[in-house]
Amino acid sequence: MPSTCAVLARVAVMAARCVSLLRRSLPALALSLRPAPRLLCTAAKQKNNGQSLEEDAGHSEQKADPPSTEKTLLEEKAKLEEQLKEATEKYKRALADTENLRQRTQKLVEEAKLYGIQAFCKDLLEVADVLEKATQSVPKEEISEGNPHLKNLYEGLVMTEVQIQKVFTKHGLLRLDPVGAKFDPYEHEALFHTPVEGKEPGTVALVNKVGYKLHGRTLRPALVGVVKGA
Repeated sequence: MPSTCAVLARVAVMAARCVSLLRRSLPALALSLRPAPRLLCTAAKQKNNGQSLEEDAGHSEQKADPPSTEKTLLEEKAKLEEQLKEATEKYKRALADTENLRQRTQKLVEEAKLYGIQAFCKDLLEVADVLEKATQSVPKEEISEGNPHLKNLYEGLVMTEVQIQKVFTKHGLLRLDPVGAKFDPYEHEALFHTPVEGKEPGTVALVNKVGYKLHGRTLRPALVGVVKGA
């Protein structure tokens, strides 16, 4: 039976042979596994060409997209500007209509304040006419200290007439007594025409019934006689 030393010596020899054989075979194996330079160049070119084609396609798409997008944005801008113009015009028209309505309403309110008492004033004019006729019908010679009752009554009527005229004036109701004035068809109503010496034709010669104006508007025209040419 061989000794232990002999066995170890054989194992060492076999290991040395294996190492030597492996060293010899490694360069050849490395060369066989190394890729060919031409294949590497071809793959690199194909890869570069693919990237170039993709980049060119991307650039072409980017170049093609901007004009289309810009055109769309311009169309949208034009539409929005047109809508804004229409909305602005409608807003201005609405403002003008509102202002006109406000002015008309304000005018109606003011006229209602001024002329709302028109019917009431017409009724009071009849009272003023009665007072005026009452004072005019009293003979002046009868108004004396010898007739105190008539005198007091007359003075009371005159004071009432004066007071009612003050109230009329306070509320914008003015008396029209146009004797000698030029005839105005807006303020006077001619009952007759007659020639009068020393009077200019077209003037008022006689006032049969006084007229009144309420805040510049003729409430009742004066009934007059007008001078005509001889």
